[in-house]
Amino acid sequence: MIDLGTGDGRAVLAEALDPATLAIGIDADATAMAEASRRASRPAAKGGLPNAMFVASGVDMLPPELDGIARRVSVRFPWGSLLRGALGLDPAMTAAIARLVAVDGELELLLSLTDRDAVEGRAPGPLDDADTRRIVEAFLAHGLILESCEDLTPADLAGLASTWARRLRVGTERPARRYRFVRRTTGDIG
Repeated sequence: MIDLGTGDGRAVLAEALDPATLAIGIDADATAMAEASRRASRPAAKGGLPNAMFVASGVDMLPPELDGIARRVSVRFPWGSLLRGALGLDPAMTAAIARLVAVDGELELLLSLTDRDAVEGRAPGPLDDADTRRIVEAFLAHGLILESCEDLTPADLAGLASTWARRLRVGTERPARRYRFVRRTTGDIG
């Protein structure tokens, strides 16, 4: 499992509680992940999680060795260049996200936009049908097929344990949508 834009890394630590899961958090800001990385590197007897890893890198700078390795990739409430890639507005960043997904793997995008969010290439406001069409087409070009698209409920959001979502007030002041894609062929992994 890869969590792109992992921020504080809590989602990675939660995933790594399952010892059968290798959970990798990737974020351009190493300081955001520092505490989670320290917790994961403790000895197992002291709560360490040897199956949790953290990588300080921009998604577009990841080595090709990571192409197609993840059965599940998540992008939770991104901003900046990662948001532009998730929205299909930056083809290179969209490709960088998509290339991590393994055959029969899935990509989960959790997105939330409001009138206050300025994203180059789109008008301010909540996600709309034009956004969905662009997102679907952008990831389809990389072999990812939309499996579902749904608005998130407060119950869905409560189960995420995302400090970033809480900070953004997703679900209370901001609508949120989940897009799930699957890769059925090897098309455009690397």
